[in-house]
Amino acid sequence: MELSTIAGQSIPTFPLSSTDEKAIPLLGFGTTEYPFGASIHTLKETILEAIKLGYRHFDTAAIYLSEQPLGEAISDALRLGLIKSRDELFITSKLWCSDAHHDFVLPALKKTLQNLKLEYLNLFLIHWPLSLKPGKYEFPFQKEDIVPFDPKSVWEAMEECQGLGLTKSIGVSNFSCKKLETILSTAKIPPAVNQVEMNPLWQQKKLRKFCEEKGILVEAYSPLGAKGTAWGTNRVMECEVLKEIAHAKGKSLAQVCLRWAHEQGVCALVKSFNKERMKQNLDIFYWKLTADEPHKISQLPQCKGFPGAAFLSDDGPYKSVEELWDGEI
Repeated sequence: MELSTIAGQSIPTFPLSSTDEKAIPLLGFGTTEYPFGASIHTLKETILEAIKLGYRHFDTAAIYLSEQPLGEAISDALRLGLIKSRDELFITSKLWCSDAHHDFVLPALKKTLQNLKLEYLNLFLIHWPLSLKPGKYEFPFQKEDIVPFDPKSVWEAMEECQGLGLTKSIGVSNFSCKKLETILSTAKIPPAVNQVEMNPLWQQKKLRKFCEEKGILVEAYSPLGAKGTAWGTNRVMECEVLKEIAHAKGKSLAQVCLRWAHEQGVCALVKSFNKERMKQNLDIFYWKLTADEPHKISQLPQCKGFPGAAFLSDDGPYKSVEELWDGEI
């Protein structure tokens, strides 16, 4: 791990496997809001503010409706001299389920690059281990639009995207150990990243151990419990153990959660459009949890926040939560 000093902030970076990509900053800025596109008119300015504060890793997806504002912010940041070149940024986007078909992957990536006004992504992820009928970009989607998912052929198309230089790295999101095993069994290029829900109340210990053994970096979305989303809860932010640690440290509860995630060796994705909280979320690298604090956190009862009920169907590949997550619930 190395430190890269950015606008007064030193954000640790980590080299990704199976790529010639520069190291990934271990704190990323999420650009989604529910409902999707809710802040589209102010998002460009928010991202510009994030760049001014020192964020260099930005996470978007085709379904979020945030690719275009992010692209506009990057163009403005270059024009204003906030960054010297696009190469200073690490940009991730994701393949939506309606494009999770072999012949749709490359066109989808080209559309994403067009939205972002970029020549390449740093990281391109399969958003979910699910395919939908092509042509629609909607969530929630119609159950009858769920069609068979062929991970082998979709991954082959992802590998082609990396081979063409349109993305420096490829990976997945919301994949269980079993589903990763399926990809790894035929992959010429193994996934560099698995982006999943992770926070002190959903610690993903089994999955993190598996990914570490396979050289796959875990990215934690909803590190604070996703309060304010359709599926998130206040459980993390109201956890008494976390409140006690935050009080003892003189830090916010959010900072404790992010520091804990960082000490677990994962990349945390933060998402606040409030300037003060955006600053606070950066301040997690120059202090540590004491030896007993991670132990206390490790003892917290576990509860998955996002079961993924929308992805279940009696006629689809996943008829139950257990099948979607292969028991990792």
